[in-house]
Amino acid sequence: MRVFILILISFFILFSCASKPPAKQENICSIFEQKSSWYRLANKSYEKWGAPIHVQMSILRQESAFQNRVKPERTKILGVIPWKRKSSAFGYTQAIDATWDWYKTENKKPLASRVNFADAIDFTGWYINKSNKINGISKSDAYSQYLAYHEGHGGYKKKSYKNQNWLIDVANKVKLRSDKYRSQLNECEHKFKKKFLGIF
Repeated sequence: MRVFILILISFFILFSCASKPPAKQENICSIFEQKSSWYRLANKSYEKWGAPIHVQMSILRQESAFQNRVKPERTKILGVIPWKRKSSAFGYTQAIDATWDWYKTENKKPLASRVNFADAIDFTGWYINKSNKINGISKSDAYSQYLAYHEGHGGYKKKSYKNQNWLIDVANKVKLRSDKYRSQLNECEHKFKKKFLGIF
């Protein structure tokens, strides 16, 4: 019984550490150093969907700050009483239920979870690829990719973001971070590629 409890505690500690968001999130090299499997998973998504690593990671950083169980705030009745959440967005991706179900169905991944980074980064690459096919957005265009990610493909086509200055500001922020991530990754990616290939 005591051994079982120790195993349970060890598993809990391991799980807590694994899901803890990385510090120094404005440096992609630091992120991949803290999260040893994330580069491999982000690169796998890149190879599968053609979505640059720095674009994928900038979008996820904006959406959840790499927190795997974050949800939108609840609305309040009379400004005080907690009520329903603003949307069903959840997890690393902040994808709503309908979009996540679309991803799971199309990719035949019924057990995919928004709290799992491997599934989240694959989803992000998939969505960027969809925006390229449906809206003609370059996979390297972090600004437009984020607008399509936030507004949906239909919303982007209708330019629903035009009168949302705050959203345009956020999209510019995603672009600037993506550019910074790309520059940083150019300096350190060789280290992660070597680890990935098992050279050391």
